[in-house]
Amino acid sequence: MSDSGVGEEIGAQGARARALAVLRVRSRAAAVALLPAAAAVVLLVGGATGRLTGGSWDAARWAVTGVAVAVLLCAAAVAAVITRARPALSPTVEIAERSAPDLYRLVRDLADRLNVPAPSSIALTPDCDSWLEDRTHPAHAPADAPRTAGASSAAPVLVIGSPFLWWMRVAELRAVLAPVVAGTGPAAHPDIAAARRFVRGLDAAVALAGRRDLGLIRRAALGLVGRIARLMLRACAEHAALMERGVASAASERAQGVDYGLRIVAQEQVGLAYAGWDRLLTRVALPAWRMGRWPSRLDVGVVSALTELSRRDRLAEGFTSRLGERPACDLLEEPGAVDEAASLLAARLFHGGPAVSGPDWSPVDWQQYPEEVVDRKWRTEAARLHRVLDDMGVRRSARPGDWTPGDPAGGAVPGPTLDRVMAHLAGQGEEAGDRLAAGISAEVAREEAETPPPASDTPGSNTPPSTTTDATATTSAPATLDTTGDALALRGTDPLPLFPLMPPRTGRELLADHVTAMVCCAAVDTAGAAPGLDWLDGPALLMDGKRRTDLAGGVLSLVEDGDGEPLRMWLASTGVRPEKPVRLV
Repeated sequence: MSDSGVGEEIGAQGARARALAVLRVRSRAAAVALLPAAAAVVLLVGGATGRLTGGSWDAARWAVTGVAVAVLLCAAAVAAVITRARPALSPTVEIAERSAPDLYRLVRDLADRLNVPAPSSIALTPDCDSWLEDRTHPAHAPADAPRTAGASSAAPVLVIGSPFLWWMRVAELRAVLAPVVAGTGPAAHPDIAAARRFVRGLDAAVALAGRRDLGLIRRAALGLVGRIARLMLRACAEHAALMERGVASAASERAQGVDYGLRIVAQEQVGLAYAGWDRLLTRVALPAWRMGRWPSRLDVGVVSALTELSRRDRLAEGFTSRLGERPACDLLEEPGAVDEAASLLAARLFHGGPAVSGPDWSPVDWQQYPEEVVDRKWRTEAARLHRVLDDMGVRRSARPGDWTPGDPAGGAVPGPTLDRVMAHLAGQGEEAGDRLAAGISAEVAREEAETPPPASDTPGSNTPPSTTTDATATTSAPATLDTTGDALALRGTDPLPLFPLMPPRTGRELLADHVTAMVCCAAVDTAGAAPGLDWLDGPALLMDGKRRTDLAGGVLSLVEDGDGEPLRMWLASTGVRPEKPVRLV
């Protein structure tokens, strides 16, 4: 047997041993539940045979029998909840075989080479990760799907990170998926499958007990069930973690013989894809989401972001030469529709947006991004900044040429100028900055509080989101791509969980953003600048067709130190007129 075969066998044996340890926790819990019943049987048999008679024995018999009945009822209730509780699913975009026959063929060929069962289906996740997910619970089946007795033996679903399909080449994707697909072999082992079902049931029972929409009686009953399930979950958590580690080790060893050399190169692409995807979401997508727009081609954008990263970073040199090879997204029949579905799901997961488009939540194409997101973002923040200054009683500037029509009495009202902002911050220093930052923070919080919550996936559904536990990650129902037409259909009843990309911004950060937005508005309106998009840094100010990256220093000097001279020098060098009023939304 080769070294890889020995390693695989060791990992598989370790996983099976840990699976048995998990199942022993279940057996011990059953034994504890049956112990009072066994004692009651002994006492009842003793009384029936005339050996354990008398007043004390009769009292003990009735007491133990009552306890046994109560414990059995409680155990039956716990077992029923654990068995019937709906394990949560990772939010994904389901890919039917008719919409990606080449991708299914690649995965099946890979499973044949690894001599393991092929995954039952394929789904995409808007993240840089891939895994196998068991969806054999009856509650996970579509409403129109037939319920078969052998459903519990179905192979797991292969979940693939959608950025991989657009950035990786076909051969690289196959190499990356090899150890993941190899995991279907250990997953088919009865002990490992039973242990996983038990842990998922415990996790689902704990989540069910934590629901907030339960009545007083159900909350009390499920609270007891939740405590018992949590106790068993803690008892088997370490064994479950070691079991999964053994499964991963065995799968990795089995995949050693498949594209091993290419896997090393492909793993470098995984790290690069993660870096580019993170920058794209936090710097490019997040500003659009905050404006009520969701970029509909995030996966296409990650290719541009990574290409730009390759151009700037010497460590990534040579990676762009791969772009001449066939991309993995060519394995999809409708890559555009899949990208749109994954982009909407990403917006829902990382920002909490609605499940469907609407007047305040609409898609935006990359060509429209500078005008419809960047320019609108700047002018919205500039308007908020001047609104807060108005509320604080800060006078508007009154220089010649600083007047715009608008007084109902027939006079004129000073327009919003950059001079007003700079004079206020430079005139009073740190105290003025703190007050203005606090006002902007309060205004942003008020606007967010007035924003209506996103609608649930299914009208009339009041099912709350699942909670999480220490043992397994719990998420919610998947989003499903309807490949039979042009529309996107989202399946599931639970609102998706929210995984914020960035922590809340501090008041000073918000103030710096708003002052920067005001400077950019002034540059666009008075110096011929234009809004632009940088794939790695998001909104960008373009002058003479080139991105200006030297604005941040002057803004920070003004905001942090009350020193407006560096910013005035920048304005003078670029021809921006701070005394001129700007257009706001």
